[in-house]
Amino acid sequence: MSEIETQIGWSRSALAQRAADDVPDGSYVNLGIGIPMMIPSRIPADCEVWFHTENGILGLGGVPAPEEIDLDVTNAGKEYARIEVGASIFDSSLSFAIVRGGHLDIAVLGGMEVTPSGDLANWTAPGRTPGVGGAMDLVSGAKQVWVVMDHTDKRDRSKLMRRCTLPLTGARCVTRIYTALGVFRPAGSHFECVELAPGVDAETVRELTDAEVVLAGASAVSS
Repeated sequence: MSEIETQIGWSRSALAQRAADDVPDGSYVNLGIGIPMMIPSRIPADCEVWFHTENGILGLGGVPAPEEIDLDVTNAGKEYARIEVGASIFDSSLSFAIVRGGHLDIAVLGGMEVTPSGDLANWTAPGRTPGVGGAMDLVSGAKQVWVVMDHTDKRDRSKLMRRCTLPLTGARCVTRIYTALGVFRPAGSHFECVELAPGVDAETVRELTDAEVVLAGASAVSS
C-alpha cells in the first residue's frame, strides 16, 4: 500500500525523522540504501553522530545543497552526499574491517520481511536482481540492527511476517523496526508495538500485519 494511497501514519520523510530521533549522541551508525540515507540530514546540530557508509566514508553528512555538490562524494546508494569535518575516507577492505570488527553501534537498513524472532530478509526477491551488498556483514557485525521500511509492499502485503518467505539476510538479528504505522520490537512470538504513528489505531495495525502484535500496555492484536 503506497504512502500516497494510504495517507496514514508517517510519511517517508517523517519516518526518517522518527528514526533519527532515536539515534544516540556519540554513536557510530551505518546506513543502508533508501529511507535510512535520509537520516543524517535530520540529526540535531548539537548531536555528534558518526555515519558510516560501506563505500568508504566515516563521517557521512546529509544531502548537499546544489551549490555544495561534489561529484566525487556519494553515499552507498550513489546519491550525492556531504562529508563532515573530521571525516575519514578509506578503501573497501578497511570499511568492512570496521563492520566485521564490531565497531558499529547501529546498522539502519531497509527491509522486505522481518519476523517476531528478528529474522530479516532484504537482499533478494523473485524478479529482482540479487544485491546483497554488505547487509550480511552488517547484521552480524553491528551491535544493533534497526529496520526502516514501509509496513506493506506494493501489493499491500505485510512486511511484518510470521516467518520469512524470502531468503534470509540474517537470523535473529533485528532489534527495532520503524514503519509508517509505528515503532516495533521483535519479541520472539510476536511484535511489540512501542509507539503508534499519529492517526494510526490498533485495528489498522491488525489489518496490515501478518504476525501477532502486542501494543505496549494493551492486549494482543493479530490477523
